[in-house]
Amino acid sequence: MSPSAPAYRRLSVEERRAQLLDAALSLFAHRAPEDVSLDDVAEAAGVSRPLVYRYFPGGKQQLYEAALRSAAEELQHCFDEPREGPLLMRLARALDRYLAFVDEHDAGFSALLQGGSVVETSRTTAIVDGVRRSAAEHILSHLQVAQPGPRLRMTVRTWITAVEAASLIWLDEDKQPPVTELRDWLVEQFFAMLTVTARRDPQTEAIVAALAGADG
Repeated sequence: MSPSAPAYRRLSVEERRAQLLDAALSLFAHRAPEDVSLDDVAEAAGVSRPLVYRYFPGGKQQLYEAALRSAAEELQHCFDEPREGPLLMRLARALDRYLAFVDEHDAGFSALLQGGSVVETSRTTAIVDGVRRSAAEHILSHLQVAQPGPRLRMTVRTWITAVEAASLIWLDEDKQPPVTELRDWLVEQFFAMLTVTARRDPQTEAIVAALAGADG
């Protein structure tokens, strides 16, 4: 008697939606959004085009924005680091996750941050800005400053912008230098930026002194 085939299991609404988003993210990771069609997503997910429309009646734009939100949530979690160990070590662990995402979603990451896509809207821009704000909030929280001043906030946000720019250039440079060297350089850059700001800002000066004491 031949073994019976595994029973078919109908996916729940949440499971099907997650399946379609995973397929879309996989495609957006390696191709610009405008080069991905609903037929491509349907084929990658092993479903029909009408089924994609059933879950995303707004078509490609709605699917792209949903996939972007999913990617943004993953990026936001990169900086959600437990408060264990020295701050710069925590930052290095967060960057390990961030750069792993960049490495895995290379073309999609470039399209996400560089903009200019035909499917870019004010909503997609807001999603990307939300990732930046979340990263800044996580870092300021780890600095344990109840009320960060404008210079400190500006320094943190400037560093996040520098991380994005360095990640894009790293992709253009065929992922050189090695990712661990890039991570260490970005951590050192953060401390260097804090040190420069500390010359003009007593709040940041106290943070730099605490970090130096922790490393000492």
